[in-house]
Amino acid sequence: MAQLRRYFETNDYDIAVYNQGISGDNTDDLLARFKVECAAREPQIIIFAIGINDSQYIKTKDNPRVSQEKFQNNLVELINQAKNFSDKIAFIGLTKVEEKKLMPIPWSTEEKLYDNDNIVRYNSIIEKVSAEHDLPFLNLLDLLEMNDLDDGLHPNSEGHKKMFLRIKKFLQTNKIV
Repeated sequence: MAQLRRYFETNDYDIAVYNQGISGDNTDDLLARFKVECAAREPQIIIFAIGINDSQYIKTKDNPRVSQEKFQNNLVELINQAKNFSDKIAFIGLTKVEEKKLMPIPWSTEEKLYDNDNIVRYNSIIEKVSAEHDLPFLNLLDLLEMNDLDDGLHPNSEGHKKMFLRIKKFLQTNKIV
C-alpha cells in the first residue's frame, strides 16, 4: 500500500490512502472495527485485501481458523457495512504462499499452517461474493513466484512492486480511481 500511496501523492490524485490492515487479522477482526475505522476516515473508495489469515489451519487441516461459510458471511457483512460509506468497493484476491516455510508458521506460538489449495478455495469465495455483489475483483493467485516472498508468506520488495503494478492497472481499468 505504501507504493500505491506514493503513486497517488506524486501524480496529483486527490486520494488519501489508509492501510487498515493489521498483521494477523482475519475477517472476524476486521468486522469488529470496520464501522469505527470508516466513520473516522469517511472513505470515498474501499478496497478489501483480506482473507489469507482466514484460510489458515490451526494444528490440523480439519480445523480452519475461519470456516469457509463464516468467511463468506463475513465478506457479505463487510460489503453491507462498506455500502454505508462508499459505492466504490473492490476486492483484491489472495496470493499463494511457499508452503514448506509455513507448515507450521515459525513465528507463531500456535501451530498455524497455510496450504495453497485452501488459499485457492478462499480466493474463490472472494471472487464469488464479489461477482454476486457486482464488485470488481482482482485475482493475484498467478502473480507471485516463491522468490517474491520474503518469509514464505509476505511479499518482498519485488513482490510488492508486482502487486502495486497490477493493482494500479486494475484500479484504473475499473475506473475506481
